[in-house]
Order: sequence, then C-alpha cells, then structure tokens
Amino acid sequence: MTTHQLSLFLENKPGRLSEPCQVLAKAGINILTLSLDDTQQFGIMRLIIRDWQRGKTVLEDAGFAVSVTEVVATEVADRPGGLAGVLEIIEEGGVNIEYMYAFTFRSGDKAVLVFRFDNPAAAIDLLRAKGVNVIAGVELYERTES
Repeated sequence: MTTHQLSLFLENKPGRLSEPCQVLAKAGINILTLSLDDTQQFGIMRLIIRDWQRGKTVLEDAGFAVSVTEVVATEVADRPGGLAGVLEIIEEGGVNIEYMYAFTFRSGDKAVLVFRFDNPAAAIDLLRAKGVNVIAGVELYERTES
C-alpha cells in the first residue's frame, strides 16, 4: 500500500527547479504533487508521478540524480484536529515520521497527505487498525484524474 516517490537533489540557484519540470513536461509526464526542501547549498525536490519508472529514467537521462522512496498516502479528516488524530495514532505506535506533505485535491470531505515513515508497513498497520484509509498507488493516481 505504499506509493513510489522520486527525490532529486538540486543546486539551490535560479532556474534549477524548473529544469526537472521542463524535462518531465517534454516527456508528457504530469507531476501529481511535490514538495521542496532547501538549504543554502542545495534543495531536495520530492515528487509523485503516475509512471515513476519512466519518470526516473527520463530524469536520469537528463543528468539528474534520482532516488526512489516508498511513501504512504492517507486520508485525513479535513477539520480542526483531523491531522492531530492521525499523528496520535502514529506516535502511540512508536513509528517516526520523517516528513510529510499534502496533495492539492480532496477525497470527499478529507484531505490527502503523504507521509514518509521510518517503518511504512508498521505505520500502515497502525493506521488501518484505527480506521484510517491508506490509499494505494493505483487508487491515488485514479483520484487525481477526477
């Protein structure tokens, strides 16, 4: 029930962020969501695309160093305390969240968040046991089409 995420290290200077976006656009690959972290020297662009294998190849062929990471997408009640409730489940289970970010679409009355856990399988088990919907990659991609 994990989703594959691509991560690229980018030099922190003007124009560098647009380069991988242009490469993917020329290949006809749509970015479903992304996150960007930076320091003074470099940034990490994390993105989810439908055909991650092809995206990885296209980006590597363009000279980017790309790593693949498994992340977990979940529905979270889009109301005050919705995220706090999910975080409480994870904390009680002793699983560490390394980072997280959100999709731009909603699933009914819920937001969709992406989590990177130190133990994805344990996190999925914890969340499901408490009734939190974990979204499989295929389902996630289908939802972005609507």
